[in-house]
Amino acid sequence: MKVSELMEFDASKYLKDETDYRLYLAQAFEGGDPVEIQAALGDVAKARGMTTLARESGIAREALYRALSNKGNAEFATIMKVIGAMGLHLTLTKPEEDLKAKPKAKAAAKPVAAKKAATVAKRGVSTATKARANATARKTVKGRAKASSAHAHA
Repeated sequence: MKVSELMEFDASKYLKDETDYRLYLAQAFEGGDPVEIQAALGDVAKARGMTTLARESGIAREALYRALSNKGNAEFATIMKVIGAMGLHLTLTKPEEDLKAKPKAKAAAKPVAAKKAATVAKRGVSTATKARANATARKTVKGRAKASSAHAHA
């Protein structure tokens, strides 16, 4: 079989419902390649029905085919009209890798008194009040250390 005899893959034939459309588009947007995003929008548009989408977006069907092809160069306004006509909207978030890279502090690592001192410090109270809260926190931590060492020796 020759390569020229092979059929070109058409993702629109495999997109069956709104969930498929959203997942497919989310994957394309996650990749960040504008050509891929545009082509994915074209695939979803074909799967949903280009004529209906053209009517709902106010863009001529032929113009949609051109704009949403791999070789098209759609304006951002066109992309937004298509997304809106699909009943979708864009939401921006930080990439997941950025969220995973920032380790969360363990809540159990700080003693309760130290947490209270930090809370008091955040409220913007006077320096004397902050000093008293910090002193209390230090005493509490030292008291716990002495008590735990006394239990260890007993």
